[in-house]
Amino acid sequence: MIRWLFAILVGIAAPAIAQVSPDPALTQRANQLPEVLSGKIAYDAYFAESFRSAVPEAQFRQINAQLVAANGAVTKVEGIAAATPFSGTVKLGYERAVASVQIVVDSAAPHLVTGLRITGAETRDDSVAKLTADFNALSGEKAILIRELGKDAPPLLAIEADQAGAIGSGFKLWLLAEAARSVKAGERRWADVVTLGPDAPSSATTANWPEDAPVTLHTAATAMISVSDNRATDTMLAALGRDKVDAMAKRLGADEQSIPVLSTREAFALKSNATLGNQWAAMADAAGRRSLLAANRAAMAMQPLAPGDASTPRAINTIEWFASPAAMAKALDWLRTEGDDTARAILAVNPGVAPAMAERFAYLGYKGGSEPGVIAMNYLLKTRAGRWFAVTGFWNDPAKAVDDLRFATLMHRALGWCRAKSSPERGGGPAAGWWRGITANAAPVEGPLHHRSSSGGPPPRSGEDRATRP
Repeated sequence: MIRWLFAILVGIAAPAIAQVSPDPALTQRANQLPEVLSGKIAYDAYFAESFRSAVPEAQFRQINAQLVAANGAVTKVEGIAAATPFSGTVKLGYERAVASVQIVVDSAAPHLVTGLRITGAETRDDSVAKLTADFNALSGEKAILIRELGKDAPPLLAIEADQAGAIGSGFKLWLLAEAARSVKAGERRWADVVTLGPDAPSSATTANWPEDAPVTLHTAATAMISVSDNRATDTMLAALGRDKVDAMAKRLGADEQSIPVLSTREAFALKSNATLGNQWAAMADAAGRRSLLAANRAAMAMQPLAPGDASTPRAINTIEWFASPAAMAKALDWLRTEGDDTARAILAVNPGVAPAMAERFAYLGYKGGSEPGVIAMNYLLKTRAGRWFAVTGFWNDPAKAVDDLRFATLMHRALGWCRAKSSPERGGGPAAGWWRGITANAAPVEGPLHHRSSSGGPPPRSGEDRATRP
């Protein structure tokens, strides 16, 4: 079953905000939020059964603990803006932030809450110095780059920006770039029909589609990027040709350890077979790794894929896809300058933030990736002032699972910095509320290597929210 890490505070989607007078029941339930989050009001007494069945209390408490760890303790409700008499947005105060929380209340007594979702947060008195300190406080290996594109200027923030690390599904940008190159070169068309390959774990869109089903290159690429569908990804790799994808990956700065570019199923198979995995790790060069794949193609195709442990990193230093933030920024810039409109539109299908934040930019494209011990996020954005930025980073810890929410919050703060640099508000600078509206719960950070079945179709635009897929 898909594990929605960031979207767990979701019952049903709240409507768009157009302020009206709240019903007293909405006001009451909104004002009770701090007590619910602190456990003073029972979960069953506050949420409707429909919400409780979708979001078990233990899961709710787990994510609430992460939010408190990131933002400090809940303090009080600082405002309520009704969209309808029974739904609206609550400004919920934390010690270090103010969160925007969409809430939906049943119109019938006893007016239980049927929907709740955090859609944004504004850090109090934030600054680049604070962002840097918070980023450096992460365990293990971490790196980030915030760079304006198209200008020969120092980066806005660079921490180990040339250090390669595991990037999970971030490697799918290489496939998107190669597809765009082949279309511009006249070798392919986005409307070309390709054959869907064998099933692969974590394939949210294509999990139940028949093998050899015809799909267009555009459909496969969109599923690969927007919901990180692994079957679509492996289909793209086969259709484009591994040699050409390898060449593009190297052109975009992929670490040598990433060559040859593994399919997602190959990565699962190597991690599930200790003998093959150890042989892969021992290979000193790309030629040896290619030979290993060729010699074991049949065995790997039949390899049972061991279920992943959500808390235990597996071979993240050896069986993965590797690149530095600088290389990922190069890939994003290539898509900006050399890719076509279709590729950029595909990249923006799921922008990695809530719609309210995405609308603050002229363009926002995203691809992330994660698995236990790995999270990476890569944003290409154009501000309303016409300035382009790349925001890329990763966090790796081979000893334990990383806190995805904590990392996503940091990266979202970085997005806000780009916007502030381009069009300062209220005197400019982070302290002026420069990342208002960035979601803390709708960051699609897809991670590989948890074997699970898919449930349902692709989620809303604001969240292909962290299932476990590459």
